[in-house]
Order: sequence, then structure tokens, then C-alpha cells
Amino acid sequence: MLSILLGLTSAITWGAGDFTGGIASRRTGTYRAVVFGEAVGLVLLLIVVFATPQPMPDFKSILLSIAAGALGTFGIVLLYLSMTQGKMSIAAPVSALLAAALPVIVGTITQGFPGYLALLGFGFALAAIWLISQSEDGVKDIFTHLSDLKLPLLAGVGFGLYFVLMNAATRETTFWPMVFARASGLIVVALFILIRRDPFAVVRAAWPVIILNGILDVGGNFFYVLAGQVGRLDISAVLSSLYPGSTVVLAWIILKERLTRTQWTGIACALIAIILFTV
Repeated sequence: MLSILLGLTSAITWGAGDFTGGIASRRTGTYRAVVFGEAVGLVLLLIVVFATPQPMPDFKSILLSIAAGALGTFGIVLLYLSMTQGKMSIAAPVSALLAAALPVIVGTITQGFPGYLALLGFGFALAAIWLISQSEDGVKDIFTHLSDLKLPLLAGVGFGLYFVLMNAATRETTFWPMVFARASGLIVVALFILIRRDPFAVVRAAWPVIILNGILDVGGNFFYVLAGQVGRLDISAVLSSLYPGSTVVLAWIILKERLTRTQWTGIACALIAIILFTV
């Protein structure tokens, strides 16, 4: 039960982080919002590790953390690129589905069969991720925009590997692996901006939202790590992957964006999945 609560908290926090990240992107550009959000998160984590000393992880955990951060951030870059080149309603659910599916496969192999009710819960959770991320025409569009799937699939692989690697890297300690992951992710997106020759300047109005985004993103990572430490990898990752629900609900409340019938159905599927995980 604790793992389920932590996984849901991770999803809510990550979704709020994506919402603030979207607002920051509108104000100062996507890649600048990402790189400075990563930087804010890194500063916050460094404050935490020096305020609450933890043992330095072993070399293997450090390497896993660095790989996780680089792959996760690479996934974010690919996802944003896919959104600019194709349908956003296709890119978001495809990447989130694959991000959830990979840990389920790895968790089943390494931790054993999760049980039939949990397996049914995975099905409802994956359906929820897909439905919540849809626009009104997203479901039918996927069949006419198959060429848009390559980047979202690669982004989903990056996210899924992040879930798996961070779970393995944080078995003994929590904050230092997050520091190494955040630092490697920051380097990846900074190099990407340099390659694109984009400016790093950020408008002043974007800073409050960027700072909030960095804090929320670290929070989402923290609760995911805790969920994986006290429970199964697959359940923690699938519940954390419900983050689009939080983003959509915040857009509905704050930006007055209308929720479609498909999205409400997805929210209902998420609730059913949670119930199945708890019985």
C-alpha cells in the first residue's frame, strides 16, 4: 500500500511538473525551460545531500544513475522534438505507454509474476495512460500518422530505461544517485542546446515557473525512488506513469481546457487500476 501511495504521489507531482514545464516553455522556449529546470533541481538536490549526509553509492550505482539521467533527458528531448514534428496527441501517449511497459517486462523477469489482479491493473493503467493523453481525434489519428511514431517510441524507451536503471541505482541510498542522474541529464540537454546554437537567455517572467518546475520534477523523482524501494518496480513505474492525468486535470482547472469524454474514461480506468493494485 505504501508503494502505491508513493507511486501515485510521484505521478501527481510529475504531472504538476510537466504542467509548469509547459507554461515555462511557452514563456521562454522548450529547451531553455528544460535545461534551467534541470539546473534548479540539481541545486536543490545538492542542498539536500549536504544537509542530510548519506553514504556515497558504489561505482556501479553511480554509473547506473548517470546512464538513467542521460537516457531520461534524451527521452524528453526526443518527445519535444516529436511534438514539434507530428501530432502531440500521438506523441504523449505512445511514449508514456512504452515507458510503463518496459518496467513491467523487467519487473516480471526479475521479481516474478505480479499476480492476476495486478496484471489486470496494469492493463487498466496502460489504457488510462493512453486515454488521458488523447485529444478528441487522437485515437483515429494514430492509424493515419504512423510515421510520427518513431521519435515517441524512442522517447518511451528512454523513459522506461530511466525507470529501470534508477530503481536499480537507488536500492541502498536515495539522494546521491538522483544528483548524478540530474547532473548527467543537465549535461545532455545543455549540449543539445549548444549543438542547435540556441541562446541560453531566459525572460524574467519565466523564472518563477522554471523554479517551481525544477522543484516538482525533483519531487516526482524522489517519490518514484521511494516507491521502488518499498515495493515492486513494475507497480511503482506504472503508477508513476499516470502523470499525464495530473497534467490534464491541472490544465482543466487552471487553464480551463475542456476534458473530453475519452479523457474522463481514462481517469476512470486509472481509478480501477489503483483499486486492483490494492486488493
